[in-house]
Amino acid sequence: MEKEFFAHESAYIDEGCTIGKGSKIWHFSHVMANCVLGENCNIGQNVVISPSVVLGRNVKVQNNVSIYTGVTCDEDVFLGPSMVFTNVINPRSAVNRKSEYAKTHVGRGASIGANATIVCGHNIGEFAFIGAGAVVTKNVPAYSLWVGNPAKQMGWMSEFGHKLNFKDGLAECPESKEKYQLVNGEVSKIK
Repeated sequence: MEKEFFAHESAYIDEGCTIGKGSKIWHFSHVMANCVLGENCNIGQNVVISPSVVLGRNVKVQNNVSIYTGVTCDEDVFLGPSMVFTNVINPRSAVNRKSEYAKTHVGRGASIGANATIVCGHNIGEFAFIGAGAVVTKNVPAYSLWVGNPAKQMGWMSEFGHKLNFKDGLAECPESKEKYQLVNGEVSKIK
């Protein structure tokens, strides 16, 4: 049976993986056992995807990214160059903590910038935007913009990746003209 995805000849794909139609895995990347990659994912050069990671449809993983066991990403997630997830809060070389892996979930449409670090056990809400170099040490609400070390919320973002300017609890995306509302510290798109 012909595979329905592309893998460069230098890529390693371990047994038990499910890789969706149209996905691409580039040079020197390693997809470890029992991973699930949705359709149309793009896995850049020198990426490590640890055992049992789940990536939804159309996830873009840039070069030099490490995605460790315990991470799940919904569809349309963007992982910028050299960003990294962790999966143990207090790692020690001489102490085996594989039974203590903490989970991290990245919601639909979220973007994580280059060289950002996501400390394990903290979830990223849908359409959230994590700036380059940020170190995320807490949960990130949907549509929020976070930057710095440690990362702090600096505003709100549209689904198109534009900063939202709220007035009287309402904002409009300058590109899509979609409207958003801010109620009790949570943003939602007005349908």
